[in-house]
Formats: sequence, structure tokens, C-alpha cells
Amino acid sequence: MLKTILSVIWMLSGVLMIISVLLHSPKGDGMGGLASSGGSMFTSARSAENTLNRISWTLLAIFMGLAVVLSAGWVN
Repeated sequence: MLKTILSVIWMLSGVLMIISVLLHSPKGDGMGGLASSGGSMFTSARSAENTLNRISWTLLAIFMGLAVVLSAGWVN
């Protein structure tokens, strides 16, 4: 039962981590620089970026911690 709950939290944290990383504003031109298509499409405040960074790092810690616990077999 506990292993199932931890597995669900692990998968959910992985999905939320992907979403939070995709929400970050782009730091460079990337592939858009090749087309020379004007300015950046996304703008964000510095505090929003800091909040996303904290969320991403927290989700990463949860994901990695649960990955270790689940793969080590410490929970039955």
C-alpha cells in the first residue's frame, strides 16, 4: 500500500517537474534565432522566475529521493 502511494507521488512529481521546467522563460534565442523572428514571445517577472526555480528544485528533490527509496527496496 505504501509503495503504491510513493510510486504515485513519484510519477506525479515527475510530471509536475516537466511542466514546471517547460514554464520557464527561454534564456536565449534557441531555434528561433535561426529564423530571426522578432523578440521573445514570453516575458516574466523576476519573482515569478524565482518561484518557478524553487518549485522545480523542490520537485527534483522529491523525485530523486523517491527514486532512491523505491529502487533500493526499502519499502515493501
